[in-house]
Amino acid sequence: MDWQEFAEQIGDMAHDLLEQPSVDATLGRITESAAELVAGCDAAGILVLSAKSVSLAPTEPWVAELDQLQRKLGQGPCFDAARPSTGERVLRMADFTEAEPRWADFVAEARKWGVGSMMGFLLYTEDEDFGALNFYSRRPGAFTQESERAGVVLASHAAVALSAARTHAQMEQALATRHQIGQAMGILMARHNIPENQAFNTLRRYSQDNNVKLREVALLVCEHGGLPQL
Repeated sequence: MDWQEFAEQIGDMAHDLLEQPSVDATLGRITESAAELVAGCDAAGILVLSAKSVSLAPTEPWVAELDQLQRKLGQGPCFDAARPSTGERVLRMADFTEAEPRWADFVAEARKWGVGSMMGFLLYTEDEDFGALNFYSRRPGAFTQESERAGVVLASHAAVALSAARTHAQMEQALATRHQIGQAMGILMARHNIPENQAFNTLRRYSQDNNVKLREVALLVCEHGGLPQL
């Protein structure tokens, strides 16, 4: 592997990731880059485990199917990599033609899908875990120690870019929500001739009494010119 060329490609990828307009676009570029830059990789995706597993930005439809299979069986290299509690940030199954007691059921099923090798990398920063970036190859033995080192570098850059994208999106949402709440308060103040603090308390009380988020109450006011019982 030409590490100088790879370093240049990773540098280009890092800049490209930071220029993406949304979190979804960032996720898509991460998995596209994984498939493009790591030798032997035929497809990539990101697996997030919560109440149910979610496959994000898979480069091929069968990646999502394999993610769901790992969730169903409760085992697999990518499934384990997505669980920070395992303490393992990198997991590699180099050859699916060989026995692997740790993931025996998954390996047997994955062979039917033509999987030959897999790697999973926990996407994390100091403050947050995002799931696992997963690499798939149709060829047994495609992923080596070099592939693993390349995956670690790529996943590290991807995690930082994803964290930045999510922070930016949260800030934009917070600003939009603040603006919308201000608009809603203005509408109530004008319509009912009430001061600013009373308008805000009206929004907050409606939110609490009806178990509706404050931003949704503000949107209701902006769309309809008031609240139903006012």
